[in-house]
Amino acid sequence: MKKVYFYRICLFLTVTVLTYASFSQEALKSTEEEYYDFLSIQGITIRPSLNYRTLSDSEWNFTEKEETAGGTELSHPWQNNNLGSKRALWQPQEQSESFYLKGVPQGIFVKLYGPEWYNSYNTAAPYGQNDGALWQGKGYNTSLTAGVRLEAYGLELTVKPQLCWQENREFEYINPNYPENDKDGNPTVYSGKASEYGYYGVSSIDAPQRFGDKSFWTFDWGDTEIRYTWHTLTVGFGTQSIWLGPAKLNPIIHSNNAASYPKFDIGLRNTAVYFPYFKWYLGDIEARAWWGKLSESDYFDNNDDNDNNLISGLSIAWKLPFTDLTFGLNRTMLSKWNNIDKYSLFHIYLPFDSSGGDDDSDQRFSFTADWIFASLGLEIYFEWGRNDYSPNSDYIIRYPFHTQGWTTGIRKTIAFTPLIKGELLLECTNLESSRDYELLWPTTFYAHHIVTQGYTNKGQWLAASMTGGNSQYIGFKLYHQKGAFNLFLQRVNPDLDYTWYIDRNDDNAETSIRTFVSIGTDAIFFLSDKFYIFTGWRGSYEYNPLNDDSVNISNRFNNTFVFAIKYTF
Repeated sequence: MKKVYFYRICLFLTVTVLTYASFSQEALKSTEEEYYDFLSIQGITIRPSLNYRTLSDSEWNFTEKEETAGGTELSHPWQNNNLGSKRALWQPQEQSESFYLKGVPQGIFVKLYGPEWYNSYNTAAPYGQNDGALWQGKGYNTSLTAGVRLEAYGLELTVKPQLCWQENREFEYINPNYPENDKDGNPTVYSGKASEYGYYGVSSIDAPQRFGDKSFWTFDWGDTEIRYTWHTLTVGFGTQSIWLGPAKLNPIIHSNNAASYPKFDIGLRNTAVYFPYFKWYLGDIEARAWWGKLSESDYFDNNDDNDNNLISGLSIAWKLPFTDLTFGLNRTMLSKWNNIDKYSLFHIYLPFDSSGGDDDSDQRFSFTADWIFASLGLEIYFEWGRNDYSPNSDYIIRYPFHTQGWTTGIRKTIAFTPLIKGELLLECTNLESSRDYELLWPTTFYAHHIVTQGYTNKGQWLAASMTGGNSQYIGFKLYHQKGAFNLFLQRVNPDLDYTWYIDRNDDNAETSIRTFVSIGTDAIFFLSDKFYIFTGWRGSYEYNPLNDDSVNISNRFNNTFVFAIKYTF
């Protein structure tokens, strides 16, 4: 009798898991998230966040109109494919009406991620972007990710680490040429450099051009965290990557381009606001604050006292009522970890505080705007930011373009049939130093002369994949029932600030700008509704990759081949 009862329980749980499903959290820049986002600008899905995005905040659902459209008629290309679902392991027969339980999903839910196996091969030089802890050097690179997410009455536990291996073959790169002393014989900020693989030029940035001379493994906790959410109030601790703003390739303030770091965050998820008593809809708001611990790579300096930095962040957003226009504000501050007692954890949240300009900290600020026209399948977005931000009204009035950087883009969907739809994407980024620095001192957007690691974590940029340069990208992606096909063209000046620095400091230098021009294609193929492969190729012509003067220019061509497989539960 006991065995029969046990089997009935197992059967009930199995049927529940197989039959109850809803759309759930997706990893940043994953195939699934990008597809749901593609549907959002057509009014088919609901964007879960306004400006601040992590895996836990990226829970996608279809619009009510789409869910009740009727019958089995297919309305979007991948409707018959399993893109991953959150499933109920157990739910109470009756939902509690208590004050606390009404604010949380009642039951126990599970979501499985992957496994996903990513592989790339660079023939001549490193290339990679928005890939977490993976550093894609010359040669073979691979990473494996898999994970599980459990939710129970507002408590959320996600474990999704990343394991990487990088062949890291030898290639030619710019000689860092760090000066130990300045022209007066005083030690410079470059004194005591740990290796010859470091970043080049004016700034003491922890962004190695090569991570040593051997192959190496990397383990990263990736999108792992524990969190509690009640209604839209949420608090969590973990290592999930943050994406700020609407940019698709190069956000100014934060992305998943670098390895993850431990952080604590608290705030409000996307929530509707109404005027008291009259119940007038005032739009949606979102707010998040976080504090994290950044780490230095093994290829920066020999000083063990400055291996970590504190990052403080604030992100707020407002979606205007009765429109799909969203405005956002982002602000981050870096300070030395061993200076926390001196430098308040909450300093960043004083809106008119200008101490960020006193150089004990390194601040950045950005304003974002994102406008979706669902009836047209159109999105227009913009992000404008400042480095070494200080809310000094006098300087803002005299020269508001000081240390500015920006990203702007436009997306347009094209429906050939209900099941064959395309997306045209154009995104441009500029992070070159403002002209006034020609009269001040050489620098670049993600650099700082006291917080000397710059805006990096474990040797990779925290936001856009370059500093001091510009990028122009245009691509067309075509979605169909069995996958997608993408064709793109991109032009990049990776660091013009370094070129201008050479000209300012060497009277004999002849300017020869570095330029990378890339063309590529990638494709997704669903071999079944749960299993797909990703293949891609990128060919990059690198004009003057070593930043030599015009007499010694050497060019190279780098091929990047990509292959990935993923199974979704």
